[in-house]
Parts: sequence; structure tokens; C-alpha cells
Amino acid sequence: MTIADKLVLQRQHHLKWRSLDKLELILMIVCGILCFGFSLSVMFDILTRTIGHPWLWLQEVTSTLFIYAIFIGAAVATRRNDHLYLTAISEAMHGTPRLMVEILIRLVVLGVAVCLIWFGYINYLRGFGSFRLPSGTPIASLYAAIPLSGVLIALFTIEQLVNGIANGFDHPEPPEDELAIPPVETGVPRVGL
Repeated sequence: MTIADKLVLQRQHHLKWRSLDKLELILMIVCGILCFGFSLSVMFDILTRTIGHPWLWLQEVTSTLFIYAIFIGAAVATRRNDHLYLTAISEAMHGTPRLMVEILIRLVVLGVAVCLIWFGYINYLRGFGSFRLPSGTPIASLYAAIPLSGVLIALFTIEQLVNGIANGFDHPEPPEDELAIPPVETGVPRVGL
């Protein structure tokens, strides 16, 4: 099993386009790097403050990594259906009621994505008038994550809407043992209990 097979979620794959699997893989890797970098920068910030020689620029790095991890992670969670939405309600339904609830849920998510794009872009443009200290970089460098996330969330929501309407949202998932890694044959006979 390759790293891509482990990172690209196969659950509810009837709602996904295979062409976006590579994008999900890249975003998952980017999220991992951002989270690792965030943890590392916090550790170095604490360490340098403890020894009495703080690196002030580390706070800027930490906040940038944190913000980008949150917004890119929200986009990936949308693709993987790991975000907060009303799954308990929709999964308890079947047929036309489920179709309507699933479409409504995704339309709400799409509305949120449009707001992220629109208002995030406005904040991004306004961010060129404020600067981060001590580096003096425009705060727009942080705000760029918001419309980027909105575009990705909209893309993944449209993907799910199109595939859900075409294929149906109600597909039984394979049992967990079929998704698990197959056992390795060791050549040692199994002994029954």
C-alpha cells in the first residue's frame, strides 16, 4: 500500500472524481508539513524565550503556519466528508428525503465557500494597508488563505453535488475488514482455538 493509498480516503468515493485525488493527496501532505512546521516553530519559540534570546520572527511564522493549516485543512475535510455537517440526520434517511437533505447541506456549505471567497478576497486586498511586526510584511499574506480555502471548498462541494445527484448519496460502505491491510503470509500454519 503506497502513501497515496493511505492519505487519499476511499470512503464515499462514489462522490469523488478520480482527477481530484492527486489534489487531495497534495493538500494532505501540505497540511502535514504545516502542522509539523507549526509544532517546530512553537517549540523553538519556547526554547529561545527560555534561554533568554527570543527570535521574535518565530511568532509570525507560527501564526502563518497555523492559519494556513486551518484553512487548507478545512478544504481537505470537505473533500473527505470529515467536516461538521448533519450526517446523523442525512444518514438516517433514504431515497428522496435523503437526496434533498444532502443537497441542502451541500448548498449551505457552498454558500459558506462563496462567502469565504468574497469576503476573504476583500480582506486580502485591505490587508495590504496593515503590516506584521517585526518583518513588515503585509497582513494580506495571512488573509490569502481565506479565499484559497473558499475556492477549494467550493470545488469539492460542487464535486459532491454533481456526483451525489448523478450516483446517489446513499451508497453502502464496504466493511472495515475489506478496507484494512491484508494479513501477511508468514508460512507458519494457524492453530485454531
